[in-house]
Amino acid sequence: MKKTYLALLLIAATAPAFAQQAAVDETLTITASRTDETAASIPSTVTVIDGESLRRQLSVANSLSDILGNLLPSFSPSRQKMTSAGESLRGREPLYLIDGVPQSNPLRNGSRDANTIDPMLIERVEVIHGASAIQGMGASGGIINIVTKSAARGQQNEVSAGVSAPTSETSTGLSYHAGYLFRHQAQDWNMLIGAHLRENGMYVDGNGDLVGIDSTQGDTMDSGSFDVFAKLQFMLDSTQQLQVMVNHYDIQGNGDYNAFGGDRAAGEPTISIEQPVPGDAAENRVTTASATYQNRDILHAELTWQLFLQDFSALYGGGTYATFQDPALPDNFFDQSRNDSQKYGSRLTLSWRDVVGTPVDISTGIDYLNDSTYQELAQSGRKWVPETEFDNWAPYLQARYQQNGLTLSAGLRYEYGQLKVGDFTTLASYGSQFVEGGEPSFNELLSNVGAVYQLTDNWRVFASYSEGFSMADIGRVLRGINQPNQSVESFLNLQPVLADNREVGIEYHGNLGQLSLSYFESDSDLGSRLQADADGIYSVKRERTEINGIEASGRYALATNADVGFNYANTDGEYDSNADGKVDTDLSGQNIAPERMNIYWNQQWSDRIGTRLQWNKLFSRAFNDGTMGANDFDGYSTWDLTALIETANYGEFTVGIENLTDKFYFTYYAQTAGNDSRNFAGRGRVVSVNWQYAW
Repeated sequence: MKKTYLALLLIAATAPAFAQQAAVDETLTITASRTDETAASIPSTVTVIDGESLRRQLSVANSLSDILGNLLPSFSPSRQKMTSAGESLRGREPLYLIDGVPQSNPLRNGSRDANTIDPMLIERVEVIHGASAIQGMGASGGIINIVTKSAARGQQNEVSAGVSAPTSETSTGLSYHAGYLFRHQAQDWNMLIGAHLRENGMYVDGNGDLVGIDSTQGDTMDSGSFDVFAKLQFMLDSTQQLQVMVNHYDIQGNGDYNAFGGDRAAGEPTISIEQPVPGDAAENRVTTASATYQNRDILHAELTWQLFLQDFSALYGGGTYATFQDPALPDNFFDQSRNDSQKYGSRLTLSWRDVVGTPVDISTGIDYLNDSTYQELAQSGRKWVPETEFDNWAPYLQARYQQNGLTLSAGLRYEYGQLKVGDFTTLASYGSQFVEGGEPSFNELLSNVGAVYQLTDNWRVFASYSEGFSMADIGRVLRGINQPNQSVESFLNLQPVLADNREVGIEYHGNLGQLSLSYFESDSDLGSRLQADADGIYSVKRERTEINGIEASGRYALATNADVGFNYANTDGEYDSNADGKVDTDLSGQNIAPERMNIYWNQQWSDRIGTRLQWNKLFSRAFNDGTMGANDFDGYSTWDLTALIETANYGEFTVGIENLTDKFYFTYYAQTAGNDSRNFAGRGRVVSVNWQYAW
């Protein structure tokens, strides 16, 4: 923690430079909080990635994970693949939402949460850092709420297109996309309908070699995707409205390339060769739908009632892994898995403002979730994870007091869940163990309390305690049972993960800049840690975990047309490896992000031309995790450059250069959790041009 203290001193020393006179922005509303709170009243670190920032990052990023990795230092570096396995926020799993609809799958984490919508359909992303019970199950690391685009005034058509390519192997790496949006807003109703198509070429590393493709977990290179989206809103009268949203997203590999080589000890990267993959290429197919009714005057309160559903299917590449072998099948049998999950639910919220003339707001409601999941081996039809159903009810009560610059908040949320699993037999590789089914139930009362105090018009301090609730990837636990005479009713590893999150922070907002600094701790008596076997297949380990760290960000206006800024985070985590109740071993890179800093310079050269230069630095780290240094991280840094160009008659252009210096590096995942077959290098220099035109 020595470097952490030095970083704190450095940030504190820069604070006076930001101390200019201005007021905290009270107008920024965070819908992820369930009650449309302003950012300044939430006792946690909050980040909002607006539309312009998204457009800039999409010229140097290929997915939402890339964007989050560039702008949220406490978020694990993107794997640059279809999977989001190992991508954590503050060392724990975040809960992804699309317009409030949960994208995470609590029973069998398919690790595709960041790949359920095309980024071009996103208006902004709201991130509440740290464990939270506000949105319910799954938010032990924080909340990432994706807010989709909405209709504009009148009628508007919008087309977008783009092309990108590496500066070496240009034709092989050529990627392109195109989309269309139709917006219409009338007096009593409005609508948005859109579609987006993408075709991704191969990635090339800084040495000019094709980056190794992850044909098992899935890859965004050598893939095609499409997204069809619709949002309709009806004003029923002056106080009531109904909104319906449907999104269907499908991304599938082309299967034209396969991984080759790779040697971690010798520093040789896994590359790609033109060779069809066996079986079917990896795919992610997701349909999300919701209907949201709002009434601003019912029982003197505002009512929001959302019904939602999601159909999720993820196909993974395969192999002749030892796990897939069975004496009843031919030797070296090839198989691949598919994860299918269907969920539906309801979220009901009632909010009273200024109750009986006091500065107290009260919100209450009840959430319901039903999730049905199974995982099969697609080529043989064997069930790897049995059909599993989960019912979750969660009533909650939240209160907030605001007076004279002080905001106090407190709440309770009661989580009741019941798991339903029939009798099943595990795969032959686990010993064909018969497991007695059952219907175990869990219940937990979660609390949260927070305080925000406005020291001056510019400075605020906050402190909070919040408990998070999530499941421990039940599918991985069930499928990996290798001991006889086990019963679902009494299996301890099925117990949920409860995370206690504590955070303190200070923030400044002024005309010439802003500064924020926070310290957090997150503990779990029965945590959930992923550990890979020789095949790279992960199992869940249930141990006590303790995580702590700091986050800091700042921005300073050099002039009216230029500003500089930074984002910094350092997270440490340990787990109890010998079951003595004390943590003693470092969490690996599969479970925790590295220390990292992002520094940027924005320059508006004219009314129509602006640029951003950003430097992403990931610091080296040695892990005391029993691997004798095999998974230590060497660190690396990259530069990106973007330009936003607006024209009078031809729309808006965004030009980007990712990895400006064409640096060769191994990804964070490859260095800390990979193996020889997944010793992937990161993308080298890529040039992108995107165009958007509206009329």
